[in-house]
Amino acid sequence: MSEIQDAPDQETASLTFADLDIDDRVLKALSDVGYESPSPIQAATIPPLLEGRDVVGLAQTGTGKTAAFAVPILSRIDTSKKRPQALVLAPTRELALQVAEAFGKYSSHIPGLHVLPIYGGQAYGVQLSGLRRGAQVIVGTPGRVIDHLSKGTLDISELEFLVLDEADEMLTMGFQEDVERILADTPDTKQVALFSATMPGAIRRLSKQYLNNPQEITVKSKTTTSSNTTQRWVLVSHQRKLDALTRILEVESFEAMIIFVRTKQATEDLAERLRARGFSAAAINGDIVQAQRERTIGQLKSGALDILVATDVAARGLDVERISHVVNYDIPHDTESYVHRIGRTGRAGRSGDALLFVAPRERHLLKAIERATRQPVTEIQLPSVDDVNAQRVAKFNDSITEALTSEHLQLFRTFIEDYEREHDVPLADIAAALAVLSRDGDSFLMEEQPEPVAPARREREPRERPPRRFDDGPKVGRDGQEMATYRIAVGKRHRVQPGAIVGAIANEGGLRRGDFGHISIRADHSLVELPKDLPQQALEALRATRISGVLIQLQRDTGAPGGRPASYRGGDRGGDRRGGDRRGGDRGDRGGDRRGGRKDYGSSGDFTHRSDRSDRGGRGGYRD
Repeated sequence: MSEIQDAPDQETASLTFADLDIDDRVLKALSDVGYESPSPIQAATIPPLLEGRDVVGLAQTGTGKTAAFAVPILSRIDTSKKRPQALVLAPTRELALQVAEAFGKYSSHIPGLHVLPIYGGQAYGVQLSGLRRGAQVIVGTPGRVIDHLSKGTLDISELEFLVLDEADEMLTMGFQEDVERILADTPDTKQVALFSATMPGAIRRLSKQYLNNPQEITVKSKTTTSSNTTQRWVLVSHQRKLDALTRILEVESFEAMIIFVRTKQATEDLAERLRARGFSAAAINGDIVQAQRERTIGQLKSGALDILVATDVAARGLDVERISHVVNYDIPHDTESYVHRIGRTGRAGRSGDALLFVAPRERHLLKAIERATRQPVTEIQLPSVDDVNAQRVAKFNDSITEALTSEHLQLFRTFIEDYEREHDVPLADIAAALAVLSRDGDSFLMEEQPEPVAPARREREPRERPPRRFDDGPKVGRDGQEMATYRIAVGKRHRVQPGAIVGAIANEGGLRRGDFGHISIRADHSLVELPKDLPQQALEALRATRISGVLIQLQRDTGAPGGRPASYRGGDRGGDRRGGDRRGGDRGDRGGDRRGGRKDYGSSGDFTHRSDRSDRGGRGGYRD
């Protein structure tokens, strides 16, 4: 590998995109979206890519790496060639869509250039139409790209640019074989850019094997937060979070706000509860279709919407100047997510506020954030009931003052004067009656709620807990959603590994690793716990999915003949007992195919059959 270059910790104020020899049309598009100075990763990466060199960029999400590879690709692409010239591989459909959207923005002044996202869960018709039209830039997930290569609908034999975005995440999800298969179909003359947050051994080996004397560029300051952002935290129990958020929304003065939660379902639930309390809120998550996502973000930009409830993945690449506040309703479990979240405010020199909800048992996460960012987060107290009521009265008075300037005031004054003469009622009583018509008197003033009383703990005789079985009553996932057991037609004899199962199903069905529960690999099939109410579109996509070349034929497991019943004790924890160990599947199987030298992600530490390593309180065995 070539010399290692550290990207500067701060943006260089004197350096602009115009200094980087970028195509004028791309430069104009960057100016349209308000970009002037490149970020550290952009300043260090764009020049070598423009020179045609291979690059390895070590940078996290949120550092501006999409523009770091998109800008040089667009500056060198030939729109007269109606064939794929650039391929960007991304681990998830959400990231693929965001990268494709960025390419679209940066190429707005390049006529004849077509960008096509291809990913699992979307109908093939749209993708086939785009490929026939001659898209020059393809942004896709490994599984769907492999499908198109197998069907002969995608030709990358003349590819000129290849980008592996979040390469470490792709390998963690079990896509190493897919990535290497795609690389094998590309010409040796292509230019490659690999971006990864970390440099594990697998990534370094991939770089040495498929990149030509790459220049390695690192971004040192991965956990810095903007000095323009005020960071605060408040101690609040899980049961009181909604009440705490309501108080803050009523008392705090904000322009627009993003509220971060951990799960897709939580975005919908919280947004609905906020709307019921009179706030203008909407949800955005990985299940939201692109058109709806664009409409929602457009409403946030225009001021038609004030509050966005989002997951980490859904908020990637979101840049809306109106966002003055970020609330971490659910505290993130890693510091990088925290930095990325609060980076949505305090941008472009504007001031911002970041608020963190911390439950009593989550104080260790707060300390980890402060250690990693090397910045203190100031504790605050929740607004009191008196504070909220004072604010409500002030807003009520403001509404009266505003109404006094209405052009219709004289009309209604006549009605009130007539009513006063006819009924001999004081004007103050009439005004109060009108206020009752427009306000709910029962809930106008907030009342102090009693603290929830924890149920008394009963002393019970200790008993031995039986092993967890696939039929042990209703199964609940990490985010509270009900789980069900599904059967897929690949097992040990197909040499399938947990990573391959998770990668294929997550990619094609649009699921996250947190949506997976227990996985039991049997002799000729496997059992997988997934959300009970999978969308029909996801089910259809998964039935047509292949793992190790075999159609998985996903279906709900009923314990019917053709495989051992779901209640078979010996298979639940370790598969076929003849294979050996019961604890995490057949240990011989976890070792991978030694004869073929295939890497086994089930034994690498990235995946585990049981839940004790990733979520002690949940049912799923994969980290979200």
